[in-house]
Amino acid sequence: MTGSVPYYGGRFTPAQAYAASHPSPPPAPPAAEQPSARPAQDPMEALQHLLDAGVLTQQEFDELRERVER
Repeated sequence: MTGSVPYYGGRFTPAQAYAASHPSPPPAPPAAEQPSARPAQDPMEALQHLLDAGVLTQQEFDELRERVER
């Protein structure tokens, strides 16, 4: 045997033979993306929340409100 390679004389080591006869199961498929559990919100309520949180300015809020009302 040369080096740390577990191979000798063209044969498997007992560990390699066991691994070959007992393959590991395939990985599980990725879980499907779950939709958000939050119920649909009224767009005006969402805009008001963004305004109250300081994410939107009053001008941006007014512009978006006009777009939603159309």
